[in-house]
Amino acid sequence: MIRRKSRPKIAKLWVSDSRKIGRDTKFTLRHRTSFALSLPPIIFEDAALLAFDKPSGLAVAPDPVDRKRPDLTSEVRAKFGAQAANVHRLDPETSGIVLFAKTKPALDVVSGQFQSKTVEKRHLALVVGAPAENTFVIDAKLAHDESDRRRMRIGGRGAEPAVSHFLVLERFGAFTLLECRPLTGRLHQLRLHLASLKLPILNDALYGNETKLLLSSLKRGYKGRADEQPLMDHLALHASDLVLKHPETRDSLSLHADVPHEFDVALKYLRKFVEPRRQR
Repeated sequence: MIRRKSRPKIAKLWVSDSRKIGRDTKFTLRHRTSFALSLPPIIFEDAALLAFDKPSGLAVAPDPVDRKRPDLTSEVRAKFGAQAANVHRLDPETSGIVLFAKTKPALDVVSGQFQSKTVEKRHLALVVGAPAENTFVIDAKLAHDESDRRRMRIGGRGAEPAVSHFLVLERFGAFTLLECRPLTGRLHQLRLHLASLKLPILNDALYGNETKLLLSSLKRGYKGRADEQPLMDHLALHASDLVLKHPETRDSLSLHADVPHEFDVALKYLRKFVEPRRQR
């Protein structure tokens, strides 16, 4: 049986909180509240594969240091069995598609596709800054930062190849919406590649700056509250699309996850108050 776009309970790691922006407009923010966890929405499921729309803030794999921190893999195995295996990973801060294999044969086939770089991966990123070109490629090897194990660095001992392709989708003055296609899958690859060009992803605590997306900075004559909250408070990086061959049928399988509500609201305000320059 195949299930698409099912909506089980969203992770209790996040809770909705309505806040007022300006005089009349309300939208939903999500923030960390507890370590209780339910599975995120399932966007695809059959006998071989299982795909989730992971929220920002949820780790994919167990944390070797903080073993009490919830992670998606442990919850998936608790429900679907120990044979369920994560095929690829996203940073905890990144939202979007995470794919699991339900069987060992499916894992072998799909893992081979990732290793041979035949899987198409598409991310959306809202960055601080304006790229000089509408399309660009970053080919820069990455390695763990020996001075801070939370971070990666460009070059140096142990660096591994990392290639990312970028396309400008819309320009909003000080912000730009990018389509990102990583050809490799290094830790923090898109985040560090963009930061190296002084185009940090909005709300990136490791590689970004202090810039916040505020309605008061977009809307002339803003008369909102003094304790204004950012339009978006999580990392503005979303894994929106995966295209691969199904491990059993060998047919092309396209998976898609819409941007989270916060991301969508931020884009709507940018389009409303900043004249977008769309690229073709």
